[in-house]
Amino acid sequence: MFANYIDDLIMLCVGAWATAVGFGYLQMPVRDPLARQQWQARFGTMFKWIGPILIVIAVVLAVSKGAGAGGGV
Repeated sequence: MFANYIDDLIMLCVGAWATAVGFGYLQMPVRDPLARQQWQARFGTMFKWIGPILIVIAVVLAVSKGAGAGGGV
């Protein structure tokens, strides 16, 4: 039963990671702070909206599988 939700769990974890990176809670392991700031300025806004979208999609898919509407094999 848990095996049916592994994809959703992975998507939820990636969404949580992307959200944390986008909002600056997690940072790139780079020694140069200027490179880190440039990367955050370039990709941070994208990660701020991609992360929550992935979390919502993962929750919706998990709920639909639990309700029997997932069409799983």
